[in-house]
Amino acid sequence: MLPTAPVFQQALGPAWERLGDVIRRHYAMAPFSDDRVCVRGTMSEVWHAPWAALLMPLGRLFGALVPHQGKDVPIEVHYSCRPDDATLHWDRVFRFPGRPPFHFRSYMAHDARRGSEVIEYVRFGIGMRLAVSAEEGALVFRDRGYIWRVAGLRIPLPLALLLGTAYVEERPDPQDADRFTMKMLLRHRWFGDVFRYSGRFHLGPRPGPQ
Repeated sequence: MLPTAPVFQQALGPAWERLGDVIRRHYAMAPFSDDRVCVRGTMSEVWHAPWAALLMPLGRLFGALVPHQGKDVPIEVHYSCRPDDATLHWDRVFRFPGRPPFHFRSYMAHDARRGSEVIEYVRFGIGMRLAVSAEEGALVFRDRGYIWRVAGLRIPLPLALLLGTAYVEERPDPQDADRFTMKMLLRHRWFGDVFRYSGRFHLGPRPGPQ
């Protein structure tokens, strides 16, 4: 049977109801549909360690890293589903002053074999396994390792030795029912923070049918 619940509801099960309302609303998109949502906001910080510049050619190849830095960076995030698959697609558009818009695209799929995990894929089948949880209304993702999907296989990749491990959260703003905050941290056990960004977003009205 094809899944009908949103990707994160599949992963969380009953814990989906423990998420803040604004978090549920912007992820309440049905698989195998043309549902879409856009949120807009400002990244208070987009940062990477100086040595992480060495990783940027690899990041550009796989479409996995934001190569620029800045403060108060306007951003919009487009989420969408597609009629022909069960995945959730992301297009994060960073607008750094004096530069063309930078798109960070990926898609997520529920890993039914692992229950509360999703996998976020970028180019060439490179993916990050993420454990999903609902914590005090927030949607929290914890890195469980990298894989390469090829020829129907999921091959573990030791990329954490180079990139570190990720933590991401989206948390309702207690002062505004239509806003939420988010942060992403990529931290290496020996070298400290590698990448991080954080910001505040506004969820507008859902678009109507095309």
